[in-house]
Amino acid sequence: MKVIILAAGTGTRLMPLTKDIPKPLLEIGGISLMERMMINFVNNNINEFIIVVGHKKERVIEKINYLKEKYPINIDFVENKKYSQTNTSYSVNLATSKLDEDIIIINGDNVVDEGIISGLLNINETALVVDNYKELNEESFKLRIEKGIIIEIGKDIDISSASGEFIGISKVAQRDLPLFNSILEDLIVENVQNYYDLAYSDLSKKSNIEYFYTDGLKWTEIDDKNDWQYAHKIIQEFNM
Repeated sequence: MKVIILAAGTGTRLMPLTKDIPKPLLEIGGISLMERMMINFVNNNINEFIIVVGHKKERVIEKINYLKEKYPINIDFVENKKYSQTNTSYSVNLATSKLDEDIIIINGDNVVDEGIISGLLNINETALVVDNYKELNEESFKLRIEKGIIIEIGKDIDISSASGEFIGISKVAQRDLPLFNSILEDLIVENVQNYYDLAYSDLSKKSNIEYFYTDGLKWTEIDDKNDWQYAHKIIQEFNM
């Protein structure tokens, strides 16, 4: 199994914090967001990583070399040279198009309770992590799931009909990977700005997808300064 961490974006909404450093390398308590995520996986006996780099790639590669010395892990990287013109569907496809094994995909700005990682790894199928606990808003990346099929996914879903929020962490089982990549390629042709998350809607109609519901386990994706402050708060709780 390989863990793909998306670390190519510019993080403009966190400026000036991200002026000279990619968002996944921002530190809380002296540990970068990317390293914290890797620790969660190392604690669950997963040690193979692929980092998708782009913005300030030299800084990320420098950190990768440091982490390879610090932990018993293997890290490769792929470069999205078009990171400023594309989105996550393009980045994910760069990393997954030649793989033939189970994969985990994670946004590089996620901070999560380790129990979320453990729960996802315990599912042997393709699976998404869904927050079914917190109050949704217009910015939440929502899903409407019926009988295991994703009927809708995105920010524009009516809150009252949503099943929860996709938190940007998912698993694709080896047998589903060729179909997943094919769907990604179609999304890229349609619009290079498409999110990879959209691929799961079509995939759920053609293969079985499971869901790990957070049930109150805490997490955040760091998009803005409010998220950044909340990340500090929950990391303090994780360390207690």
